[in-house]
Amino acid sequence: MQERAVLVGLEFRSRRGGRKGPASSRSLTATEESLAELTALAATAGAEVAGQLIQSRLVPEAATLVGSGKVRELADLAEALNADLVLFDHDLTPTQQRNLEGALSCKVIDRTQLILDIFAKRARTREGQLQVELAQLDYLLPRLTGHGTEMSRLGGGIGTRGPGETKLETDRRRISRRMRKIKEDLERVRGHRSVQRKLRQGVPLATAVIVGYTNAGKSTLFNLLTGSDVSADARLFATLDPTIRAVALPSHRRVLLSDTVGFIRNLPPSLIQAFRATLEEVTEAALLIHVADAAAHAAPQQVAEVQKVLAELGCEKTPQLLVMNKADLFSEASRAEAAAGRISGGHVRTVSVSARTGEGIDRLMTLVDEMIPVDEVTRERFRFPAAAGSCLPLLHEHGKVLAVKYDGECCVVEAEVPETIRKRLAEYLVI
Repeated sequence: MQERAVLVGLEFRSRRGGRKGPASSRSLTATEESLAELTALAATAGAEVAGQLIQSRLVPEAATLVGSGKVRELADLAEALNADLVLFDHDLTPTQQRNLEGALSCKVIDRTQLILDIFAKRARTREGQLQVELAQLDYLLPRLTGHGTEMSRLGGGIGTRGPGETKLETDRRRISRRMRKIKEDLERVRGHRSVQRKLRQGVPLATAVIVGYTNAGKSTLFNLLTGSDVSADARLFATLDPTIRAVALPSHRRVLLSDTVGFIRNLPPSLIQAFRATLEEVTEAALLIHVADAAAHAAPQQVAEVQKVLAELGCEKTPQLLVMNKADLFSEASRAEAAAGRISGGHVRTVSVSARTGEGIDRLMTLVDEMIPVDEVTRERFRFPAAAGSCLPLLHEHGKVLAVKYDGECCVVEAEVPETIRKRLAEYLVI
């Protein structure tokens, strides 16, 4: 049965005398835009939005975030709408969440918990499931008070419970052990991914990574460019697990193209940390293809949010191409150009495309070809001992072998090779 939800937004207004409220203050328009995004998140999680409420305050109220009067109003609204849960478009402290659940007599969830729930629903690979579970436990740990019944298990045997230790303390200890185990498993996954990345770096294929705000059309564009069938629909966070495919550029060079999880405003820090292994593909990229929804009213803000996360990952200096997707929603080319200037601000190279119709894809691939660093080809001579027999097939596959001769137990090869292969075989170079 679909749950019915009431959404709650919080707008921080300015104080008298022109002074602003907290650093997190935002206009009513921004609050309404964020609530519209929360509506999409709720629908993605499987909830039906029955109503919404916006509270305007100078500062958050410590006990309930929105104040006692608004809590009573919210309780009446939830009862009238027969709501099963209340979704706050704001992070709640454990105390605030506990107080609100007591006053509203229904489930209370904040934005972070909702996003974590969607991620848990969407994760398909073992790595993705571990990452989401780690973020969920990190969120749950300080909120265990009042949840002893849900988390309880009868302690039995030696060492399950110390003298006077409460069930809450036992639950915390159990969660902490589970978090340590997950971190150990993820470190092994990161080790495997690092080995795979080094193998890819050993061949002359640069990596271009598609990044962008959730639901901007990244996976649709990825499918169009690679001929893949990665899940792509209008739901938020449709893609969690990264996919990598090889793509041919107009110059006949090949590049590895990677699809990544979409970003969103106020993305929980625990998720960024948990998905570090996945997002390492972004940090190693030769080019970031930043896909934006050019038709979205909040496109500039969405682009800024993505840039903020990229800066946190240390990718602000990586070459970037801004792709303004959904150009087919513009009736005139001039409107598309106006959107381009509004979104990019002229700081990065931009191109308008439609991943749905294929409009502008040729121009996109030409720009990617121009911006991916050229793997310079040089003529070199190598001397391979018998133990390095695997090197010759590597030269045949990624270079052009000009001559081969044998000198005793060694094989001397003259070939035209890309710089990446030259570096990999540097120990066998004949100077």
